[in-house]
Amino acid sequence: MSTTIQDPIAPAVPAGEVEAELNYLRAGSPRPVSYTFEPPPGVPWTTGEVEPHRVRIRDARPLAALGELSLDRSGFERIVRPSALADFSDEAAIRAVYYPESEAILREATGAEKIVIFDHTLRDSALGSRDRSQGGLREPVGRVHDDQTFTSGPRRVRDHLPADEAERRLKRRFAIVNLWRPLATVEQWPLALCDARSIAPQDLVPSSLVYPDKVGETYSFLYSPAHRWYYFPRLTPAEALLLKIYDAREDVARLTAHTAFDDPTSPADAAPRRSIELRALVFWAD
Repeated sequence: MSTTIQDPIAPAVPAGEVEAELNYLRAGSPRPVSYTFEPPPGVPWTTGEVEPHRVRIRDARPLAALGELSLDRSGFERIVRPSALADFSDEAAIRAVYYPESEAILREATGAEKIVIFDHTLRDSALGSRDRSQGGLREPVGRVHDDQTFTSGPRRVRDHLPADEAERRLKRRFAIVNLWRPLATVEQWPLALCDARSIAPQDLVPSSLVYPDKVGETYSFLYSPAHRWYYFPRLTPAEALLLKIYDAREDVARLTAHTAFDDPTSPADAAPRRSIELRALVFWAD
């Protein structure tokens, strides 16, 4: 059984912060493997021993208001941009309305010349499943992770562009960005985000993500007391988060760890957390 690690003489939590458990990978664990569909009999959905740590998670809104958070500095930022789409249960409408809308947001936020959206995920903390194979709603991810690695990021370019264009684009800077939006005001299981400047290379552990037709790669994270965690309390559908999950450029934030967490300030009757996340390749000109 996992045991939460906590400072035995930790001071009281200041205003503007919460203290909560985040699930890290235990040091020394074998390479984690997670399935996106029901695994064969006797095979667990996920391997890799979880080690919960109690950490301070700061309200990011004051820093965001001062312009201290950005994709290239902290690895994440908040934007205010309501969506024109009201019904996110309609897959066709998501692709017809939300995809072009998101492409415009990403182009404006990054200054990129080309955006390629390659997937999206709808999550519901009450109705979601861990099984991706049937589509539908997914549950929030309650472990510290990043959606790509420095190996899998370039693979995405080859997966989604013609071969000649992919090789040309791989010689320039490109990134992968997650556009994360709540579909109702977040009352439970908000998203915690780690400042990229507090992450060290030794914190990253490549992990296998098994699909029916391929094996992808994500990062799990080892705990570090240096990690600085933030969240945006009661994020609304008019707001969205941009998360850097890969960047080929090495002198900016290249990724950010993130996870859903059990907010101790959530009311007992809190509404389920419903959200959509959309992942896109972001390409810059020379």
